[in-house]
Amino acid sequence: MTSSEQRLVRNVAGLRCRECGSEQPVGPSHVCGFCFGPLEPVYDDAVVAARAHRDVITAGPATLWRYAPLLPIVRDGPLPDDLGTGLSPLRPAPRLAARLGLGRLWLKDDTRNPSGSFKDRVVSVALQAARAFGIETLACASTGNLANSVAAHAAHAGMDAYVFVPHDLEEAKIVSSAVYGANVVAVKGSYDDVNRLCAEAADDLGWGFANVNLRAYYAEGSKTLGFEVAEQLGWRLPDHVVVPVASGSQLTKVHRAFRELVRHGLVDDHPTRISGAQAAGCNPVAAAFKAGRDVIRPVKADTIAKSLAIGNPADGYYAVNVVRDTGGEVDDVTDDEIRDGMRLLAETEGIFAETAGGVTIATLAKLARRGSVTPGEQVVAMITGNGLKTVESLTGHVGPAFHIEPSLDAFGRQLRSRG
Repeated sequence: MTSSEQRLVRNVAGLRCRECGSEQPVGPSHVCGFCFGPLEPVYDDAVVAARAHRDVITAGPATLWRYAPLLPIVRDGPLPDDLGTGLSPLRPAPRLAARLGLGRLWLKDDTRNPSGSFKDRVVSVALQAARAFGIETLACASTGNLANSVAAHAAHAGMDAYVFVPHDLEEAKIVSSAVYGANVVAVKGSYDDVNRLCAEAADDLGWGFANVNLRAYYAEGSKTLGFEVAEQLGWRLPDHVVVPVASGSQLTKVHRAFRELVRHGLVDDHPTRISGAQAAGCNPVAAAFKAGRDVIRPVKADTIAKSLAIGNPADGYYAVNVVRDTGGEVDDVTDDEIRDGMRLLAETEGIFAETAGGVTIATLAKLARRGSVTPGEQVVAMITGNGLKTVESLTGHVGPAFHIEPSLDAFGRQLRSRG
């Protein structure tokens, strides 16, 4: 067993199916051999309990790896392939809160990660798992942000990268992957077509597909959003969290993070409502929640929020259950409302978020208007990607205040014309 494999298995006792509960050894696999349900790591509680203490965490690096005792990879000293992901700002948002009629609102600003989105969290963990299994090519199926992140992390680690994306993805996300030297594979189909292709390729090629055969470890990286929120609030849990929903994994992992912190005595138990935000043009989870269904019916995506455009979300069923169990809600917003959300966030708090951030803020506004989020709650909204990636979604909707000749007289006339 290599030192990398030892770092992995010291924390993780095995993989367990979320459907039938069957267990299997640690390895690059993501579906149950009995029922094809999704697998997730089962931690060795004795090992975690010995290492997961507040003083150990706060003495760790200013990255997500300060939470290594609660992740699949044990960190013994600096990780050689780490790009510095995580510990993003948790910003108080008083001006936005006032506009929405809320009291205490914070924004978890993951636009500040190395490739500009929260996907750096999951890729950072997946890359370490790939290294542990001796894999030298990193790949993914992506709606853009994951492709950017896999490309960036693979370049930093000196690994080959193949990123599979829908052919009609935003140009900025294509360029932001190709610039790192990754092999960008534009597939003529939807994200769901891309995902099916990558599942087949993962079986054939032996590569590490971050969100396919490494998914059990990859998804655990999303827990660090929950860990950081709790630590940044002074080791306590918020009353309400609003999370954008694509596959639904991020929402379920934030919930898992909060429950793990309570189980290991790192925070006091506290009920946190978790709500989901989707685009109306791709809303299978919101539709199931509103209809009172457990079954997620796949949809054909048609929205400017392409990073959330997963018509058949792998974790949709689990996301609906978390929302119901915690007393949250899932709602959806139109493309015009998404643009309004992006502008409102930028104009009040100075954060330019991609369309997914617009979905989160517009949904939060909708929940606040009907009293589903109350002024007395401590609320955290997840802002998961940088707006420079989706500038074209605002083209024709924002622009110069004036078009003038280069003279002071011309500028003065325009100012006076505004009254």
